[in-house]
Amino acid sequence: MSDRLADIGWEEFRGLSPEAKSGYLSAPGLGGMPYHTLFAQQFDRLILERLAALANRIRFISKSREGALHLKGLLSHKRAMLYFSQPSSRTFLSHLAACQILGLTTGSVRDAATSSEFKGESKEDSIRTFSSYFDMIIMRSPEQGLAEKMAWELSNSSRPVPIINAGSGKDQHPTQALLDIYTLMRSFETKGGIDGRTVVFCGDLMRGRTVRSLSYLLTRFEGVRQVFVAPQELQVPADVVMVLAKKGVEFEVTDSLRDAVPGADAVYMTRIQDEWDESKGASAKIDTSRFKFGAKELALLKADAVIMHPLPRRDEIATCCDRDPRAMYWRQMRNGMWIRAALIAATFGLEREIAECGY
Repeated sequence: MSDRLADIGWEEFRGLSPEAKSGYLSAPGLGGMPYHTLFAQQFDRLILERLAALANRIRFISKSREGALHLKGLLSHKRAMLYFSQPSSRTFLSHLAACQILGLTTGSVRDAATSSEFKGESKEDSIRTFSSYFDMIIMRSPEQGLAEKMAWELSNSSRPVPIINAGSGKDQHPTQALLDIYTLMRSFETKGGIDGRTVVFCGDLMRGRTVRSLSYLLTRFEGVRQVFVAPQELQVPADVVMVLAKKGVEFEVTDSLRDAVPGADAVYMTRIQDEWDESKGASAKIDTSRFKFGAKELALLKADAVIMHPLPRRDEIATCCDRDPRAMYWRQMRNGMWIRAALIAATFGLEREIAECGY
């Protein structure tokens, strides 16, 4: 199975918008499901709903020993490489667990110093090497655009294998956006769904790639209002605002969390992304005291709203919120394992087989 990236040159592909690039990232036989997963823009509403249904089916099958063993046999003949050159625990372990659910054998590199990159090998050569041994590469990198470039390189090589982008620079984190949308779907599945909801984003919105990706996926639903709460220095970037304006999405940019919380159906908190500081300690100079969620904000929140966070957190959500039934961030983490298992299964063309199995 191959995708359409073999039909276009790199420079031409690189110059396209993410929406236009998405048309090159699926493969025959997948019914529109991605072969390479690189951008949130690849997922329309139908694909999101299909992946959510597949994740729910995998969850159900895995509840019995027999079902779990059946799932483990589906991809026991495949191997996945987890190449994480940027620090991660949740994203790494979530993808690892997703692979284990489906029976994939896995290998990993979590520090470039333990690979031949330490000897001067380029990341591109390292990834081409991995493709010789593995049938899928799941990669996380601080280098923006690396997953995209390697997807094109591998699709134009003698051994094309799919790439899943598990975080690329400050730009995209599509599988995090999938688990966020899946969490919202499950949170509101008996309450009318996501359509017409208000989602409040708070924290470091300038550098938070999870915010960028989720904001885009929310445009796939009808009438979702987005509110961005942040200090001026960390407010949502102009390109995100331009996308929302172009799509006719209702949004608000503000610096008052207290004013935004009462109208929220979901509050998505983020930490300060100071690992991207251009000079050490720059983020510490920003006053973030008004952008934290605690007992007072909890008292203002609707009874059926949810609180989310991609984690790790610092002090932007007080621990007093953890036992409140509206706190979804721990369930959000577990949801990531299931939706990533669904994405991996769909990438290998197992959507129908899982949907129709007898467990």
